[in-house]
Amino acid sequence: MLNRRQFVQNCSAAAAALIAPGALRAAPVAGVPGYLKDFAGIYATDPHAAALKWFEQAKFGLFMHYGLYSQLGRGEWVMFREKIPVEEYEKLAPTFKPDKFDADFITDLALEAGMKYVNLTAKHHDGFCLFDTGRGSWNSVATAGRDLCAELAEQCQKKGLGCFFYYSLLADWHHPYFYPRQYNFMARPDYKTQPDQYKYEKDEDFQKYLDDALGHVNTLLTNYGPVAGIWIDPLMGFYGRPDLFPMQEIYDGIRKRQPHCLISAKQGITGTEDFAAPERSGRSLEDIISKRYGEKAGAIAAHAWASNKTKHNEICDTLQPHVWGYKAADDDKHLDAPEVRRRLAAAFDMNCNLLMNTGPLPDGSIHPIDIGTLRTVGRHIRDEGYPAPAPMTQEPAHKKKKDKAGAAAQ
Repeated sequence: MLNRRQFVQNCSAAAAALIAPGALRAAPVAGVPGYLKDFAGIYATDPHAAALKWFEQAKFGLFMHYGLYSQLGRGEWVMFREKIPVEEYEKLAPTFKPDKFDADFITDLALEAGMKYVNLTAKHHDGFCLFDTGRGSWNSVATAGRDLCAELAEQCQKKGLGCFFYYSLLADWHHPYFYPRQYNFMARPDYKTQPDQYKYEKDEDFQKYLDDALGHVNTLLTNYGPVAGIWIDPLMGFYGRPDLFPMQEIYDGIRKRQPHCLISAKQGITGTEDFAAPERSGRSLEDIISKRYGEKAGAIAAHAWASNKTKHNEICDTLQPHVWGYKAADDDKHLDAPEVRRRLAAAFDMNCNLLMNTGPLPDGSIHPIDIGTLRTVGRHIRDEGYPAPAPMTQEPAHKKKKDKAGAAAQ
């Protein structure tokens, strides 16, 4: 059995594999990425500085949460919240048909909305990947014959948009060797009995997960052209077991692979992230993390936020209330264009970009309400420019619906 020091060394070695030149399966990105063409002079001497300068001016991005969960129409955490057994959730894979996921249309819509980058959930917490992982069949290529990340990356490169990949490094409800719920309530759904699919017995087993996860990240950085950024989530997954994740080594590996590739992990982990990306409002999570995971974890969170809060950051928000993946019950509650502009202004007031999410429908098409909203926002930007920075004067409100009596109902 490995001792604790050997385990940590092996985890660091797995992260270092991102750096090792021999692990590359394709040549490094050649030339200036299209989305950085206006920063070619800076890129020539410092690709990372060029990317940061671009990000400061990017202002507005499109986020998309799409996956197996979209078929159920109850949000991206449906497996967790409804405690869907692993074997039952796996039955969604053969029925996943992203027939109307159209990367050409999506990128045109982003441009029409005044956006400069697009971020897709390459892997969410259910572990299902939207790219060719080269590892097993829990991905859209194996089940649907579609590499959605490749399709999006191609269109982004063609049209000068930055292509970000959201990757759930810090939680995986499907992988046999992710750490168990006893360390963190969100690590696994709260099943009455542990599924046979979960094999973790000791800390050393976690390395098997880490090897697969970092292999995924390496694949994205190797085979998918210039990646504008890796967007790591969920933050609380780290703070449940901070000793298991060699984050700085992982960051170093990403930057070695693609020096222009930016890194974010919500409010932050090491403080060396390129930008923070809190949900809806920019604030520290130190108190919450301390209460859940102890003072040591809280101190890590405090340091990370102190290091990141003065950077040019990003606020992530969603066009539908509460959840990020498609939720059918909220079809009449999506944000309208004036509210999106208000949130743009609020993000600018915090020295942040706004990353606005849409949850594609089960077939991969963009919700028609969101299409109309984003087009209207883009028209206002073209006619009037981006809104001036302005603080939120009240809690952000989604569109209210009228109940049968005509009164406003949430």
